[in-house]
Amino acid sequence: MSMNLTAALKLDETAEIAKIAERLRELLRSHLHRRGLIVAISGGVDSAVCAALAVQAVGCERVFGLLLPERDSASESTLRGRMVAKQLGIAHEEFDIAPTLEALGCYRWRDQAIRAVFPAYTDDWKNKIVIAGGQTGHFNYFKLVVQSPEGQLFEERLDSKNYLQIVAATNFKQRVRKTLEYFHADRLNYAVIGTPNRLEYDQGFFVKNGDGSSDLKPIAHLYKTQVYALARHLKLPDAICNAPPTTDTYSMTQGQDEFYFALPYDKMDVALLAYNNGETTAKLAGELGIGLDQAEFVYRDIEAKRKATAMLHWPGITMETVTGPNTKAPILG
Repeated sequence: MSMNLTAALKLDETAEIAKIAERLRELLRSHLHRRGLIVAISGGVDSAVCAALAVQAVGCERVFGLLLPERDSASESTLRGRMVAKQLGIAHEEFDIAPTLEALGCYRWRDQAIRAVFPAYTDDWKNKIVIAGGQTGHFNYFKLVVQSPEGQLFEERLDSKNYLQIVAATNFKQRVRKTLEYFHADRLNYAVIGTPNRLEYDQGFFVKNGDGSSDLKPIAHLYKTQVYALARHLKLPDAICNAPPTTDTYSMTQGQDEFYFALPYDKMDVALLAYNNGETTAKLAGELGIGLDQAEFVYRDIEAKRKATAMLHWPGITMETVTGPNTKAPILG
């Protein structure tokens, strides 16, 4: 029987919060043997909900928050992060990672690739990458968009070499943040919380050994719509509950659907749920009010992203099977 997709995304928020909090306590005690939890708070809904769930699990005195802005971070993201830390009553530290990124060459490598496309680009310009092509029946490709100080916009299709260099350089940001999270985790004997929701986890929208690395992922089973529902139930600040999802990685505002997903998050939730439950593309088209061609593209895109990003989920591959008491993660299902 075909399911009601929108209804299937509804949660019993009270029960879900209690279940996640209990699981976090159990894993800290029985598997990880850590005293508390580290959460990097970006100013978005996912990290805010994870921080609130951590407090529900172990209390505010055993949660440590990190605010880790850099040169391209939106100022409102840091403001929202401070609001969350204050409301939850958790100890936290704010650390600007821009000097570290500068020393590593993050901005230099990125700007070198941008100037290969736009020679006039300088430090006072802004930039972002957007995805294009797929929904018009062509292969997905990426465009570089830049904005001059006078507000003029320019865009060009990116070749693979410069695309990869820009992405590799920006991935420094997530990896430096994760290094700091694990420093404080080691210092305090805490475990690191990962913040991907189900869309991001399923579709590989994370950086390996960056935001994809953690000890616990409390919301990886929850669709983005459900995360917003938890945020409202937890009475997080309105600025968090109403914040649109962005990457907050490039100097120009960049929606996640601009850069990666085939649809805005609320529709993408429905699409992934439909795909996971074997619903037809005709059912998806009717549910979202889109054409059958677009629904078929979305399903193909889900499959393609799963295939392309599968290795992001893998641990390092050994040359032979290595057995022993510590070679398998606990079965938590």
